[in-house]
Amino acid sequence: MSQSIKPSVARYAANSNFDTPRHLGTRYNVQGTFLPEPGNTVICHLVDGSASERAVIEVRNRLLSMPDAGKLTFTPVSSLHMTLFQGIIEYRRALPFWPADVPLITGIDEMTRLYLDRLTQFRDFGSFKIKVIDVTPVSLTVTGATYEDETVIKKWRDALAVPFGYRHPDHDNYFFHITFAYPVDWLADERLPVWQKLLDECLLYLERTAPIIEIRPPAFCSFNDMNHFEELLVLGNRHHLASASSMAK
Repeated sequence: MSQSIKPSVARYAANSNFDTPRHLGTRYNVQGTFLPEPGNTVICHLVDGSASERAVIEVRNRLLSMPDAGKLTFTPVSSLHMTLFQGIIEYRRALPFWPADVPLITGIDEMTRLYLDRLTQFRDFGSFKIKVIDVTPVSLTVTGATYEDETVIKKWRDALAVPFGYRHPDHDNYFFHITFAYPVDWLADERLPVWQKLLDECLLYLERTAPIIEIRPPAFCSFNDMNHFEELLVLGNRHHLASASSMAK
């Protein structure tokens, strides 16, 4: 029986790609080392020690055990999160990925202080739950656990577009995900069925053991690379973790 290959897997195949991976050379190098790429973002970290975090880590370990996992560079377990709203980033200084009322040459730390100020009085739009709907070679694709959860997520994204000052082209159809890794090289075509079999098994495992992925409240974070996302302001319960002054180095 032939293995049906999903588009979410085929997109990482050698026969589908003739260029190097998009972030190779700016976000990470061929040795798998993450490079400086400072920015800020609004994310939901996984809940440390939760049963669903353990299930997610188990899936990550299964991907790491693949013989050709060396074609991927994995982020640390501590960095696992779902991005709720994409902030600004060093190598994306262009409209509409940057607020139109702020010069494109503004420093990243200054931008982070600006957003901390704008977000201080940001409204809490409530909690929401997420579930996994697909497993790819590099991530978990997630969505709201229910229609109501999806509605709350949309409220958060629409509201965050105001203080951030932009709406990305994919604002309304953004694919929420939990990143495991980034491709250093593309997967050999003949390996796709093996990967698809594993990924299907991982999805079934998550559906059975972690139908809901436990996440922390949305938080405004800064980062220097993809290894760590520092929570500066938790938007879900108004708990201030850091002040703008702590951003200066």
